[in-house]
Parts: sequence; C-alpha cells; structure tokens
Amino acid sequence: MKQLQTGSFYGQTNHTTHLQGITITDTEYTLDKVDWHYHENAYFTFILAGNVIEGNKKEVYHCPAGTLLFHNWHDPHYNIKPKGFTRGFHIELQKRWFDDLDLKQDKLEGSFAIQDPDVKFILYRIFKESKICDELTAMTVEMLLLQALNKMQVNNSGMSRQVPAWVGKLKILLADDPARKHTLAELSGLLQLHPVHLSRDFSRYFNCTMGEYIRKLRVEKAFGLLADDGSSLTDIAYACGFADQSHFLRCFKQFGCDSPSAYRKLLLKKHVNSVLF
Repeated sequence: MKQLQTGSFYGQTNHTTHLQGITITDTEYTLDKVDWHYHENAYFTFILAGNVIEGNKKEVYHCPAGTLLFHNWHDPHYNIKPKGFTRGFHIELQKRWFDDLDLKQDKLEGSFAIQDPDVKFILYRIFKESKICDELTAMTVEMLLLQALNKMQVNNSGMSRQVPAWVGKLKILLADDPARKHTLAELSGLLQLHPVHLSRDFSRYFNCTMGEYIRKLRVEKAFGLLADDGSSLTDIAYACGFADQSHFLRCFKQFGCDSPSAYRKLLLKKHVNSVLF
C-alpha cells in the first residue's frame, strides 16, 4: 500500500502553502479511481466543488461540495471520482505541529466526516487566508486550526455522554433539506417530543436557537453551490431557502465572514504557485 508524503495528493495540485508544520494544498481530482493508500500526516479534506466517493475500512462517504473529512495519519482509504470536475482543499498537520503545541493527536482517531457547520465555516476562513498568503497567514491559520480542533474535541466529548436519540434524528431532518419551511409543531410530531421539551432543550445540544441553526445549514449549503458559476446569487438564495437575495447576503456575511460574490471570486480565481513561510 502506497504512503503519500507531505504535500502529495493524487491529481493536479494548483496551489500549495507551506507553513510551520502545516501544509495546505488546493487540488483538482483528475483520476477516476485511486486505490488503497494512506498519508504520512493527519489531514482535513474539504470538497470545494464536484463530488468524490471515499471509503475506508469502516465506511464509505459520498462527498459532494461542502463535505469535510478528517483523516488521522496512516489511515488507509481509497477514492472514486464520478464524472465531472472535482476540487479538494487539504490541510496536513505534521506530528511535530501537534508536539510543539502539546496537543494529543490520539484524541482524533481514524477517519470521520465532520457535520458541524461551525467547523466548516472555520475551514472556509482558512481557505480564504491561504489565498492571502502574507506574513500574518501562518499565525492566522494556526489560530483557526486550533479553534476547529477544539470545537471537534468538544463535539466528540459530547458524543461520549448520553445524548437523547431525538438530537441525532433532528440533525438528519434539518440537514436533509435546509430550505424546507419547518414548524415547531411539525418537528415535535416527527420526533414524538412535546414542543415545550424541544424548545427548552434544543440550545443545550445545538448551542444556538433552532432558527440560527437552520440559517447556518442554509449558508453551509450555499457555500457548496457557489462553485457553480452558472447559478446566480438569486437562484442560490432561493435554492437554500432564503426569502430573497438580500436575506441571503445578510446571513452569509454573518456566518461566512464575507459576501457570496467575494467568496465566489476567490474560489474561481486561478492560483498556480507554491508559497513557503
């Protein structure tokens, strides 16, 4: 089984940023299938455009744009790319980076999909920062990564405690179609939970109100759709469930820290270089 070294991914890598113990690559997936392999370092895979299928020894992930995966080092997996353009953003974390910051790498074992929209928003900010590439990039990326890892560890520790079954069911219901107009009565009925109970306990497990959480899911969906430059911002706004384009802009800036048009411009800009800090 082949081991890929730091900065190496199958496909055409169009942009690489080397920081202290962190390597960021922006890669176009060009191979229809990549056999079993593993990587030297732990890393994130963030699908920016298109689709890819990834399998490991435990499960298979179907990854459209907006999918975020974490792989620990030496974790075997394979990839299958459906027809069409696919682009991935990767962040590799070398062992010395964990050691220098006295971080426990074993708390993030194996490979897994990250569903938390807040973690994904952090990764989008890292993507933006990697394109700025100035003397502040290394510090900013490191701070954002620490925020993401801390959020992931908090989520994982929460999974280890007793979480009601309705929480997982509700996450699936809301993520399945963020554009759908739900009512409290409808969701309570589907979950077989009293509306008062749902209203009281929602923020305990989601750390925000239900309205805020649904807006996050809609912005998360919009990020994935912005890679298609054939769709107007108005089309994307309605596809994600926003009332109109101005509503979309307000929510996107709130969670995405940028405007949709600015993010799309950054996403579609061509970068063919390697930067070392």
